[in-house]
Amino acid sequence: MNMNMNRFALITVLILSATIVCSTCKKENDMPFEIEGLTFENFPIIDGSTSTDPLVRIIASKLLGYNYEWQQLLVADGSWFLGTELPYEFVVQHLKSSQTHQSIINLIDNEVDMIFSARKMSDDEKTYAAEAGVNLIETPIALDALIFIAHPDNLINSLTHKQLQDIYTGKVKYWKDVGGSEAPITPYVRNKNSGSQELMEALVLTEPLSDDFPEDFTMIGGMMLLLSHVQSDVNGLGYTVHYYKENIVRDLVNLKTIAVNGVYPDKRTIANRSFPYTSEVYVIIRSDLDKSSMAYKIRNLLLTKAGKKVIEESGYVPI
Repeated sequence: MNMNMNRFALITVLILSATIVCSTCKKENDMPFEIEGLTFENFPIIDGSTSTDPLVRIIASKLLGYNYEWQQLLVADGSWFLGTELPYEFVVQHLKSSQTHQSIINLIDNEVDMIFSARKMSDDEKTYAAEAGVNLIETPIALDALIFIAHPDNLINSLTHKQLQDIYTGKVKYWKDVGGSEAPITPYVRNKNSGSQELMEALVLTEPLSDDFPEDFTMIGGMMLLLSHVQSDVNGLGYTVHYYKENIVRDLVNLKTIAVNGVYPDKRTIANRSFPYTSEVYVIIRSDLDKSSMAYKIRNLLLTKAGKKVIEESGYVPI
């Protein structure tokens, strides 16, 4: 009898424990994408890279209850952006897009409350932060990838990691050496501290590219400009991030995306990290950020199930 009672008591405890755990999980999973008390006045100043700008805009639009949609610029380069009905003055004051390096500097200088970046801090940014006595917390929230692009008439469809290293260290100078035509390769590179350049040096090269790179290399200061150069150069090879090409550039330029080690970059191979140059996208805050601040609350909200849905809606692959 006592044995049966003890067994019944144990089962009851287990059921109650499971109920409490499941209730907690359900509460977290059903949490809406909202923050109590968030207003235009206390909304944080958010900065970031060009590729993360749509994510920033969709976060602000959802939290403040405004409509948004992808739109194409009718002037400038014709790229796509996340249009929002948020007041223009609010967007200018609170939703910055200073690009990767400058947004990190702005956060260190305490000119913005949080940033979104497609890469971690570079060595010189870490030095700048250390000299300022500032620590930054980099939290991965999504996946992206560094991809290589070529002219659509290029015969090459896939390159190996070693071949890309050899091309960008000047050891291989002709397409024939990697299975292509007799023509010389024109490698395009980005400027130092740009998001794609830092990813290139972290994921592909064993050491940073020297400022004194070979004469046949061409350094381009802007990402859209680099893509345009490769589109007009049948012998060109360049790189960008997957999100930027697929969501912001789209079909504005006619380019071939090159597989790496036989793996083509798409949402599936990025999600399962089978593409070799899969990378992480970060929300970054200062370590001394007030935990009761709206910036800190937005950062934590992005780590919930509701946050992951918003990240996915923006076009990124959530972690």
